Amino acid sequence: MNSNKLHSPWYWIPCLFAAEEIPSAVVTYVALLMFLQFGTSMTLATLYGALLFLPWVLKSYFYSKVRKAGRFNRYLHLVETMMFVCLMGIAVYISEATVKGWQLFLLLFVLSFLCAWHELLSRLYYGRMLLPRQQQIFNNTKMMASQMTLIVTYGVLIIVAGFFEVFFRSYQKAWAMESSLVVGGFFVFYALNMMTLPSPKGRERSRHETLTGTVKSELQVLSRIQQKPHVVPVVLSLFFLLLPQALLFNTRVFFLLAPVAEGGLGCSVQDVGFAQGTIGVLAFSLGLALGRALMRRYGVQRVFGVAAFVLTLSPFSYMMMAAAPQVNNLFLLCCMTFFAQFCFGIGLNVCRLYVPYISEQRYRTTTNFLYVPLVATLMLAPMALSGWLCAVLGYRIFFFVCSAMAPVAWLILIKCKTKSIILNE
Repeated sequence: MNSNKLHSPWYWIPCLFAAEEIPSAVVTYVALLMFLQFGTSMTLATLYGALLFLPWVLKSYFYSKVRKAGRFNRYLHLVETMMFVCLMGIAVYISEATVKGWQLFLLLFVLSFLCAWHELLSRLYYGRMLLPRQQQIFNNTKMMASQMTLIVTYGVLIIVAGFFEVFFRSYQKAWAMESSLVVGGFFVFYALNMMTLPSPKGRERSRHETLTGTVKSELQVLSRIQQKPHVVPVVLSLFFLLLPQALLFNTRVFFLLAPVAEGGLGCSVQDVGFAQGTIGVLAFSLGLALGRALMRRYGVQRVFGVAAFVLTLSPFSYMMMAAAPQVNNLFLLCCMTFFAQFCFGIGLNVCRLYVPYISEQRYRTTTNFLYVPLVATLMLAPMALSGWLCAVLGYRIFFFVCSAMAPVAWLILIKCKTKSIILNE
């Protein structure tokens, strides 16, 4: 095949962002199932899952240094090599050792750090290689590659892992096979990126920047953010809008897997993979696309309030399922999951206004706002505490509390006059 065709954005964009999403899906979604399957308590599992978001919070402190790296493709190849080695290490550890939760967490934390680094590099590389008008053409391609890879990693591979559990009658063998499949899938895109990523020509050359210097520059950015008018009420309103989603992020999986006698739905791993990883991700993608299209067509002023309202509706579906956990119906589960994730997708578009207000245009090419430091920071503490809170309250009361957060978020949004502050900035 002609090398110029291989270096076309239609080739390297899907390969680059598919390679990014496979390990990101592992540390963001699949890791929680792995912790649970290897005997980690609900409280510790949510703590580990939240801490895996910490690299996404800290990555902004490397922004200035990475931005001056020049030829990002070389660093992308290096980081992907390290990611491949790390994924191989996780697969070997699961297959040959007695798996301990904290050791698995350490391996996954290293992988999460590499994922955050890769996301930063790929975003800057994307912005360097394409002009703004070209980015508008390929943004949908980038998002589709990410979402389809997430469906395969979180959905299809989890379903396969569930079948492996039945076939091998061993959690360890099943997850060792699943991890091996993840390694194989990542290697395909890793090899394709070696061939398809073009080198920037006639672009900015690398400039030396010390780690201390880049941290200082980021602290100056934070200082400027603090001096913005009304920044506290804006951040406060976003926190309460995201609070129900942060509390649900991990606990919804506990609810699906828990036995009916304990208030859960008693689903299998295959059910979780199909409902959350396939139907849920599709619903989230459709909601995200619809919300973005509505904002473009009708303007942010009309859509902002509706999107903020819809964002807080997801807990109500889980509250309804928790009210009658004996009704274990896969079709009903998929419908409820579709509603919850569809609302989350539409509502998450409100971050498109909050993030530029706080961080200006730094994250304009971000595919998933969950990976933006501001959003990850606001969600981290509730995610870490959600397992303990769920264990104390029980599923019914916990989901009722999550649902009760919705009116609080609406009240704070109105009281802080967030809409007028952001739109008039």
